[in-house]
Amino acid sequence: MTTGSTLEDFVNQRTLAVVGVSRRGQKFGNMAYRELKTCGYRLFPVHPQAETIEGDRAYPDFKSLPEKVDGVLVIVPPEQAEKVVREAVKAGIKRLWLQQGAESEAAIGHCQENNASVVYGECILMFARNTAWYHRAHRWVWGLLGKLPR
Repeated sequence: MTTGSTLEDFVNQRTLAVVGVSRRGQKFGNMAYRELKTCGYRLFPVHPQAETIEGDRAYPDFKSLPEKVDGVLVIVPPEQAEKVVREAVKAGIKRLWLQQGAESEAAIGHCQENNASVVYGECILMFARNTAWYHRAHRWVWGLLGKLPR
C-alpha cells in the first residue's frame, strides 16, 4: 500500500525520468509531462523510438540518460510496467511512481523485493508541487472523503 511518506518523498524529488509519453503528444503521459515541467520538475522522457518528446531530447533507455534521476514516473499499461520497473531498478533507480492504471502486482512486487520505493494507485498531478488549482482541489476533496494515503 502507498504511504503518505513514500508519496511525499517521491514528489519532493526534482529530477525524474518519465516513461509513457507519446510522440503524438495526445496521451495522459504527455499532459502529465507538460504539467510537471511547468511546475519546475526536471524531466527526461524515456522512449525507445523517439528522438524528441514535447520538444525535449528523448532517451531510449535509462542507461542513456545524461545524469542520474531521482525517480521514474511510469505511465504505461500494466503489462509493460513490469519491464519498465525491472529496467529502472537494474539502472539503480530506487523511486518509482506507477500512475493509476499502470500498476500490476508483478511491478509492485519487483519494487518491494528490491527495496525500491513505489507509489501506486495515485495520480501524480494531485500530489506534485505547484500543479494547477483543479488538481489541488481534487486532492482536497479526496482528503475530505478520507481517500488520501496515510
